[in-house]
Amino acid sequence: MSRDLSQRFLRRIARLFNVEPHEAPAVVAGLSMFFLLFTAYFMLRPVRETMGVAGGVKNLQWLFTGTFIATLIVLPVFGWLASRLPRRTLLPWLYAGCALVLAGFAASFRLDPDNLWVARGFYIWLSVFNLVAISLAWSVLADVLRVPQAKRTFALIAGGASIGGLAGPIAGAVLVGFVGHGGLLLISAMLLLASAAAASGLHRWRDAHPVQADGEDASRSEPLGGNPFEGATETLRSPYLLGITVFVLLLAGINTFLYFEQARLVAEYFPDRAAQTRVFGMIDAVVQALSLIIQAFFTGRVAKRLGVGVLLVSVPAAMVLGFLALAMTPVFAVFVVVMVMRRVGEYALVRPGREMLYTVVPPAQKYKAKNFIDTVVYRGGDAVSGWLKRGIDVISETPTVAMLFAAVLAALWGACGYFLGRRERALEGASASGHGGL
Repeated sequence: MSRDLSQRFLRRIARLFNVEPHEAPAVVAGLSMFFLLFTAYFMLRPVRETMGVAGGVKNLQWLFTGTFIATLIVLPVFGWLASRLPRRTLLPWLYAGCALVLAGFAASFRLDPDNLWVARGFYIWLSVFNLVAISLAWSVLADVLRVPQAKRTFALIAGGASIGGLAGPIAGAVLVGFVGHGGLLLISAMLLLASAAAASGLHRWRDAHPVQADGEDASRSEPLGGNPFEGATETLRSPYLLGITVFVLLLAGINTFLYFEQARLVAEYFPDRAAQTRVFGMIDAVVQALSLIIQAFFTGRVAKRLGVGVLLVSVPAAMVLGFLALAMTPVFAVFVVVMVMRRVGEYALVRPGREMLYTVVPPAQKYKAKNFIDTVVYRGGDAVSGWLKRGIDVISETPTVAMLFAAVLAALWGACGYFLGRRERALEGASASGHGGL
């Protein structure tokens, strides 16, 4: 009787979260991977944001440009590693290297805590690490889970990121007084290594649940091969990946316009650095809490019933209205609503939907092309958008013009998401029937 009760309980839990019982270990491993990764990152993010404001709001475009240049340097290194390391060991090796870099920054902070150039270097490094590490974690998920599984579980697994996004700032605020910035970096390094162990657990789950007639199971233990720049060439050869590139460029533009407006308004309303850090932390906490609720109970069901396109279009449509509201009333209260709406929508809807787009492409594109788009393309969009926003601000004395321009970008972003959703559905159908192409 107790066994029947436990099975009924498991079925109810599975139904509640839209997960098959045998997928539970993969969901737990994926949740753990993202929770540990995002706790490590968000523990340090408020400090990075404060450093950006400290360098001067009018100089942010230089930090964005520096980040883009650093991303260009990192791309061939990642491509070289992806060509030579088996897919199942790529993430652990890269995370271990990042943990060593964090330890180096920790030592620098302890030896010279007021060094402005070390702070700028950390801002740029964390900005590059953020995209590379998160992109690689999603690559592992797209590699291990099949398309139907991804549509049902990606958003739930992404809930681990939201939980980490809540735990990280809280842990940082509590611990920084005891261990300092250097200590926080060392704790983040250990969390990063634990995240790598969880990613290895995902591959072990796939080993225990192989897909019949799927040669990719064996190939996960082999290097991808190719050259360090294959991610760029694969992207340029594929209309589908070029569509994702345009989507990411528009996403980066929207985020950058809001980021600069955030820096302007926070500097205007909260001149004290401690107050700035508290504001950034409070916004992060609200965003992650709302994202977690939507990810756990809504996103997977929407993707399964209505398709990926709905996830990619809904937030851009809302952002058109948000930017128009900011153009008419450019005050901090309105900005907070728009910023929270954008970030919750991105984490809970756009990001899972965007990652689902990669479940229908070959392994090399899941790792190399995806990483190229998530890093070089994204940071390139940041850099261009940063200078564009700065140019608009120089020409116009009010933020209205910039917000109206951003509303146009949001409309284009939504149109691109609509066409990508249709293309993903066509590729999924072609894959199910045994043929297709990008």
